[in-house]
Amino acid sequence: MKNPAADVQALLLEPNDWVPNNPRLPVLIYPQAFAVQGSDPAASIEQVFTANGWPPQWRDGVYDYHHYHTEGHEVLGIASGQARLMMGGPDGYELHVSAGDALLLPAGTGHCNLGSSDDFLVVGAYPPGQRPDICRDAPDDAQMQRIKDLPFPDSDPVQGKQGAVKQYWADQSRTG
Repeated sequence: MKNPAADVQALLLEPNDWVPNNPRLPVLIYPQAFAVQGSDPAASIEQVFTANGWPPQWRDGVYDYHHYHTEGHEVLGIASGQARLMMGGPDGYELHVSAGDALLLPAGTGHCNLGSSDDFLVVGAYPPGQRPDICRDAPDDAQMQRIKDLPFPDSDPVQGKQGAVKQYWADQSRTG
């Protein structure tokens, strides 16, 4: 049986300029995680996120300015189009995403849209009780503590209970 986490790429980002990134948890990149088809491909992504305990909260693009969240881990499911995203803050890691891809951004991860197709559409979701506060300045001590203390998700938003989160985040979530 194929390991569902085998195709997932992990990207651990160091602090970058004013963007804290996450000191322990890597960004998880799920290439071609979804078969995007039909008249509403975002709906099938929303169904997967919901089934895995990550309630979808929006459909839109990715902001064209650097920002991060301190009150929520965020999963992005690409429903249509393509984009160049910058992960980790200014001069960070440039990533090309297209329909069917997904990204799991731990709290503190900087992200920004550098350019996208006109049909670029993303579904965003968060674990229950978490939300996407928009931070555009260096974090203060309280924000850094929120990033560190943010509850660990019970399930991988894309692959479920036995998914990549268990492999890449589980050990890190228990360390100080």
